[in-house]
Amino acid sequence: MDIVTALKREDINRREMLRLGLVGTAIGMGGTLLIARPSRADDGGPDSDGACKQVEPNAGSWKTWVLASGSDLRLPPPPSRAATQRELETLESLVNQRDVATRDRIKFWDAGAAYRWAQLATDRISKGPVTGLVSSRPTALVLVAIYDATIATWDSKYTYNRPRPSQVHPRLATVISNPRSPSYPSEHAAIAGAASAVLAYLYPSEQAAWDALAEEDGHSRLMAGVEYPSDVAAGLQLGRAVGAAMIARARTDGFDRVWTGTIPTIDPTGRGEPLWNGTNPAAPLAGTWKTWVLASGDQFRPPPYPNFFSAEGAAELNQVLTFDRALNGANFSRNAEAFFAQTPQGGLLGEVSALQQRIQEERLEDNPPRTARVHALSSIAKHDAAVACFDGKYFYWRIRPFQAHLGLQTLFPTPNHPSYPAAHGAGSGAGGAMAAYLFPRDAAMFTDEANQLAQSRLWAGIHYQSDIDAGLALGRRIAQAVIDRANADGSQSAGAAAAKREVCGVSE
Repeated sequence: MDIVTALKREDINRREMLRLGLVGTAIGMGGTLLIARPSRADDGGPDSDGACKQVEPNAGSWKTWVLASGSDLRLPPPPSRAATQRELETLESLVNQRDVATRDRIKFWDAGAAYRWAQLATDRISKGPVTGLVSSRPTALVLVAIYDATIATWDSKYTYNRPRPSQVHPRLATVISNPRSPSYPSEHAAIAGAASAVLAYLYPSEQAAWDALAEEDGHSRLMAGVEYPSDVAAGLQLGRAVGAAMIARARTDGFDRVWTGTIPTIDPTGRGEPLWNGTNPAAPLAGTWKTWVLASGDQFRPPPYPNFFSAEGAAELNQVLTFDRALNGANFSRNAEAFFAQTPQGGLLGEVSALQQRIQEERLEDNPPRTARVHALSSIAKHDAAVACFDGKYFYWRIRPFQAHLGLQTLFPTPNHPSYPAAHGAGSGAGGAMAAYLFPRDAAMFTDEANQLAQSRLWAGIHYQSDIDAGLALGRRIAQAVIDRANADGSQSAGAAAAKREVCGVSE
């Protein structure tokens, strides 16, 4: 029986449900118990206006990426009233197991499932073995799976509208406030199931650790008293089904193809350019990988760069050499910026951290569909920018500055692929444009940061100015294609914010 068929059965695996209800994990992040902010969600009871507003009740119909729709994985109905009563008894038995360590883990995960798993995933991905702009592939696989799992969860939530446990049994003591959404299935478990499945596919030797974290996330909701064991069991199954669909896509996206080509010695464009002349070029087939929004990697291929033998080409090389003469402390701030851009914090981790900060500032962490949408759209733009960038690199095979001028001293080793267009330019251009769309109040800042990160590659001595300009333009053009798709995804708002943010008793 395949996993999708299993989800549509008339029962959720009872053994799994009981195990989740009675047994938890004690695994922490590196042995550290982190404290998150208290939940801002309301308990779901009536307020001065008569009722609490629910979180994104229409999100189950938002357009998905790997699933045909959120209803593709609609779950069977939640357990009967008698079964629910037994589950309430199970939850009551867990109250006395809430020690200090358990409460810490509840707070850790209550930062938001989409928020927390985006953090865990990008932290792991940044450690390699795939790094740089091509790390946008594993990042998109995880973050888009989180988004589709969230949308599928919301479809089932508002199909069945199961009340939260303490709404049925008011004497049940909860540790946190009830989220403002139906209980079944668990969004925490669904997101954890999807993310952990894809992460285990990417890093198979770590599967046990990812599985344990997924179960800990789901179990934290039981210990908090805000979900039933069947909510968590159903959520995990749903999430893992989304993960399986994403893994099936990943296996056919071209990443595993072996390059059998050769490094050209004659300019393929016929302009007589000197070409990149290294060995074992990095990711030579990345420009052929399956895209999310673009028709193919060459859809927006940049026009040719200035001819090496022209006055403009000579001026570009001389500009790099000018910065070379300032490397030894004469231009400390530019050198520092260039070094920073070369670190994970200057790339994947920094960009995700900036998005996470805005998610907190906009109070979106209690809105899983919006949080997941932020990360999915950003990762898709970066991924397609990577594919388009590497298509251009291996179409033109532009010579790197250190190859064009022997003796050039760069701040750090030049990445092992052709020069045009700049990967940092494409990635920063796409990421900055998406962040500006998602959080328009900070658009100028995101644009300026993208420009600065991209320009630092000239200061490091590893790119020409036209590489950077073409990369930024390419990334921004791809971001616009993603934005066009996002504006028609059913969320009924531009950017990250809800069309009308509502909390109990207040309508803004």
